[in-house]
Amino acid sequence: MKQANAKAPDQTGAQSCTITASRQQQQLEIAVSGDWVLDKQLPTLDVVLAQIESDKAISSLRFSTAALGRWDSMLVTELIKLIDCASRKGITVDKTSLPASIQGLLTLVSAVPERVDAHRGQMHTSWSRALVVSTGKAIQHSKEMLIFVGEMVVSTFATIRGQAHFRRQDLWLYIQECGPSALPIVTLISLLVGLILAFVGAVQLSLFGAQIYIANLVSLGMTREMGGLMTAIIMSGRTGAAYAAQIGTMHVNSEIDALKTMNLDPMAFLVLPRMLALIIIMPLLCLYADLMGIIGGGFVTVNFFDVSLTEYLDRTASAVKMKDFIIGFVKCSVFGILIALSGCMRGMQCGRSASAVGDAGTSAVVTAIVFIVVADSVMTIICNRLGI
Repeated sequence: MKQANAKAPDQTGAQSCTITASRQQQQLEIAVSGDWVLDKQLPTLDVVLAQIESDKAISSLRFSTAALGRWDSMLVTELIKLIDCASRKGITVDKTSLPASIQGLLTLVSAVPERVDAHRGQMHTSWSRALVVSTGKAIQHSKEMLIFVGEMVVSTFATIRGQAHFRRQDLWLYIQECGPSALPIVTLISLLVGLILAFVGAVQLSLFGAQIYIANLVSLGMTREMGGLMTAIIMSGRTGAAYAAQIGTMHVNSEIDALKTMNLDPMAFLVLPRMLALIIIMPLLCLYADLMGIIGGGFVTVNFFDVSLTEYLDRTASAVKMKDFIIGFVKCSVFGILIALSGCMRGMQCGRSASAVGDAGTSAVVTAIVFIVVADSVMTIICNRLGI
């Protein structure tokens, strides 16, 4: 705003004040009638609004647009603020002097009021209500998982009987994607896990001069637990999320609906090949991870402790039995089923938006890791109780 011109009182004793406003090459004169006196230095719009709110003598508000040139939405925004302020105070607003286009915009604003629920309010929920809601969601997720597993079992038997369309070339493609393509990251993680196991074990074993048993610790730890577990976690983040994103994108693009229209079972066509690929490739990746972990542990043991390579290999061969490898293979096969189920289930449950695809991928990883940890704990307890 540039200036304010105060006029002398009229015959009725009321005072008149003219405000000249400038907003980005737009000028607007606002004439306010009533017993209201402004300072010679014209205030900003916020100050004018504050004075209108505080002064009870103002009776009417009109606009003089004689010097109005080009205008934009900023002018309409400020007019809305002034009109709203005047309406709250019960002040009469004369809009007849405004251009027809501005009057039309103001009419449209008043004709379409703001939605009451447009702004999301902060909700305070008690812990008991949150517990009930969480329990209900858990029950609903359990039902959805059971339904998905049931459909998967039915599709598997239908495929075995030759009643479902199963593409063998897709199976080999998925085996290549989740097998050889995953070797670099599995190699890196397995080597590091072997190094960590060797260093952690050596800290305690060196206190008793038993560094030779580092080989036992690393080999048994990798074959029975860490090899399969770390491989499963890697594959859940790499392959499980990819499965959820692929199927979720197909769901968004209505490709799954198209498969149903062509009388193709999506479970047999999309889910079963991915699950079989993980079941086949996970034990092989587990064996490879065991080998890399033992190599990493041997590197630490031979180079940093008083143990020769021959002694390390001899202790490894005497410590690891065939049952240890079998336990690791069985665990990895179960992990493969859980990863495929989590990824494909979240993909099939995906909503029809881009953000839903990302949520499906995140949920697939979280679900797979939870299932993996729980299944590994259960199988470890079973092996312990059976004495194997």
